Amino acid sequence: MNTQILLAKRPNGMAKDSDFDLKKTAIPTISEGQILIKNEYISLDPAMRGWMNEGTTYIPGVPLGAVMRAFAAGQVVASKNPDFTEGSYVVGLTGAQTYSVSDGQGLSKVDLLLGSLSWHLGILGMPGMTAYFGILERGKPMKGETVFVSGAAGIVGSTVGQIAKIKGCRVIGCAGGKDKCNYLQSIGFDAVIDYKKDDVSVKLKEIAPEGIHIYYDNVGGNILDAALMNLARGARVVICGAISQYNDPSVQGPKNYMKIVSARGTLTGIIVFDFIEKYPIAILQLSKWLKTNKLRYQEHVVEGIENFAPALRMLFTGENFGKLVLKI
Repeated sequence: MNTQILLAKRPNGMAKDSDFDLKKTAIPTISEGQILIKNEYISLDPAMRGWMNEGTTYIPGVPLGAVMRAFAAGQVVASKNPDFTEGSYVVGLTGAQTYSVSDGQGLSKVDLLLGSLSWHLGILGMPGMTAYFGILERGKPMKGETVFVSGAAGIVGSTVGQIAKIKGCRVIGCAGGKDKCNYLQSIGFDAVIDYKKDDVSVKLKEIAPEGIHIYYDNVGGNILDAALMNLARGARVVICGAISQYNDPSVQGPKNYMKIVSARGTLTGIIVFDFIEKYPIAILQLSKWLKTNKLRYQEHVVEGIENFAPALRMLFTGENFGKLVLKI
């Protein structure tokens, strides 16, 4: 049987179990030009919360009653498409389900010599690409600069910080709790701020008295405001996400945005799909850094597709430690 997670209702605030339906159907058959994929892992990402809303931002909202949009990685078990052989592995937006049918559009072939299958949903997948292009193409780090990263213990934040270190920057991370802060120090962050007990703005002034040159934001809210108050001249602010705001219907914009003017800085966004043609270059480089221990990576695996909803909520409660994936 094919087990699917359907979007039953549009969440109000934090997504609940009742916002999804679990449906079992027959394993689909394929037509000429199609492939059948048996998914092994589903990626759980903060962006999924936005995809559940009605309307269109950079991508249309998931229709009610449809399979929940998700990146998944799996094996081709049947093929009527000459570009994909049976037994090969692929990753793509194939949805939260055990079996997917695809015509191959938007799929990426997975080279397991570069990293394990689940890694292609994390450090070698969309989150890794977001970190790589966000810091290098949008942040443009230069040796000796100070980089501040919020949500730094997550897959995107920790990768951004480590790439900035590789490029010769001084890196400050912000995370919640002793264990996550200790982890950031263990992977080479120069300083760490615990937002659960520290005044972020005060700490930033202490740690970086001359200001921060790049702020990579995964959180939004008060931490974004604190960063804006501590910008160096020519600073680049890269907005990747605002996880503190996703479940709040009354999202507030930054209060201190005019500091961009006095800093002669820039504020820009990163949508990873804009760089899709460059993915192979990034995957190869990230794999090399991983194999030479210049880059470290941590996963948090939850088992069972029936645990989709509670696992997804872990992203927003801070329970996950590392890249969150659902092992089917």
